[in-house]
Amino acid sequence: MIEQILTKHALEAVSRLFGTQVEPALLAVQRTIPAFRNQGDFSLVVFPLLKISRKSPEETAAMLGQAILESMEEAESFGVVKGYLNIRVKSFYWNQFLAQQSGNGTFGLKHEKEGRPVVVEYSSPNTNKPLHLGHVRNNLLGYSVSQLLSASGRNVIKVNLVNDRGIHICKSMLAWKLFGQGETPESSAKKGDKLVGDYYVLFDRKFKEELAGLMAQGMNEEQATVESVLMKQAREMLLKWEARDEETLELWNKMNAWVYKGFDATYKRLGVDFDRIFYESQTYLLGKKIVEEGLQKGILFRKDDGSVWIDLTENGFDEKLLLRSDGTSVYMTQDLGTAQLRADDFNPGQLIYVVGNEQNYHFDVLKLVLQKLGRPWADSIYHLSYGMVELPEGKMKSREGTVVDADDLMDEMISTARAMTEELGKIEDFNSTEAEALYSMVGLGALKYFILKVDPKKNMTFNPRESIDFNGNTGPFIQYTHARIRSILRKAGEEIQFKGPVSLHPKEAGLLILLYQFPQVLSQAAGELSPSVVANYLFEVAREYNQFYHELTILKEEDPDTRTLRLALSQLSATVIRNGMSLLGIDVPEKM
Repeated sequence: MIEQILTKHALEAVSRLFGTQVEPALLAVQRTIPAFRNQGDFSLVVFPLLKISRKSPEETAAMLGQAILESMEEAESFGVVKGYLNIRVKSFYWNQFLAQQSGNGTFGLKHEKEGRPVVVEYSSPNTNKPLHLGHVRNNLLGYSVSQLLSASGRNVIKVNLVNDRGIHICKSMLAWKLFGQGETPESSAKKGDKLVGDYYVLFDRKFKEELAGLMAQGMNEEQATVESVLMKQAREMLLKWEARDEETLELWNKMNAWVYKGFDATYKRLGVDFDRIFYESQTYLLGKKIVEEGLQKGILFRKDDGSVWIDLTENGFDEKLLLRSDGTSVYMTQDLGTAQLRADDFNPGQLIYVVGNEQNYHFDVLKLVLQKLGRPWADSIYHLSYGMVELPEGKMKSREGTVVDADDLMDEMISTARAMTEELGKIEDFNSTEAEALYSMVGLGALKYFILKVDPKKNMTFNPRESIDFNGNTGPFIQYTHARIRSILRKAGEEIQFKGPVSLHPKEAGLLILLYQFPQVLSQAAGELSPSVVANYLFEVAREYNQFYHELTILKEEDPDTRTLRLALSQLSATVIRNGMSLLGIDVPEKM
């Protein structure tokens, strides 16, 4: 990599000029900012060297630039702007790079896998409601992070933990039992996950009606909740479930089967998958055993009411409940069991949990409890905490039925893509099957890109109409750029064999350098677990290519070597866009 070559020569120059050796990190090489690109391709900041050079920033940069120019054959010239040394790389290096990668359809991707597995958990739905917009961000983020880690050479295991037990599940079950009258997905013509979700909302409505009646009798809300017949019945159902009551288990299995079928359809449409699915119903008992182990070791303690806790006050937290007084488990109990199961099954180097930032405390505690229990792999736990996704009109609430259903959202995106694509006249030579495939590709691409281009740590507002614009930093803009390039290559109708050397126009050099950075971008995105790094880089590639396309001729270029260069540049641009978008879970069209 040219950055490594430049760093090596810079370190040697510092040693020669100033008689001392410095750490490589002190001379970080970076792409020159746009304002200085008339002076060079890459920049070094010399301010950290001023103590040893005892000269001004400009003098230090000029001395270092001259020394690098004399020793580094790839360096063509240098420029100085205050404390920035900007180095121009000779055209032969970029010609050589393009010749090496011309026709390489897997440029940027590592195929050899090494190291212990990385387990990435994402989705983690509850079987009392369908997937919604919040789940969409979770699934897209988890899937893309998995793809990025795999592309960077890691062994990745994608897992899903289904929250298939607990009081919230019993609420849906109870509502169906009391008010369902035998309704099924077939009789109602609804997806099973949506049908069960409707009963979760119905429970909440009936519960609130009951609370209002009790509070009208003089009870406060806490008292009314305790006295609620519905809530008592839900708790009794949970106890029956844990006692393996046959009738309760039969209802639970039936309703969960409806939900799983609905989930599978949504996952397939969203383009995400899993290597292994865990179920809380199969891990909470292992969690209980771990809690018992903690009691025996004196790490945990039991209160008078029979509940089990851990005291984390000395660690800056509080006391944490691990088992209720009636013996039923909490989320932490089953997460202990699930973590142990994954450690036993996979011996992972890292356990990544893709879960919203409202669970930051939970995962801090999970890691701490496992450390106190002596699990050596506890340090490998990493919570990829992401911000909430909202709509322009505000937050969503599952219990009140105000969430944006994932299936409905995808329908809306495809419908919007259809309207905008037809309005712009981008399907004039498509048959009906091709057109429908394009609408789906553009609509879902817009959804995925809009969500993934945002730093995971940030909250975001999703605006469907804005996401599907064919201009600006959107998925459709990048998809359209890929289709444009593929059209050019089809019209060229020839095998592209670039060998060089060809002198480079600034637009050619700028695009080449940007494409050259693709492997580094992937490495950075994988290291930061942030698909947004790739998404925003791809927008820059698409924008740079379009400027190159508008400023220079390609198919009508008379010089054959220059024409081949530009076709090879186009081919590599399409490869980078296709490979990068694939890591975001986004397909790109051949024509548009």
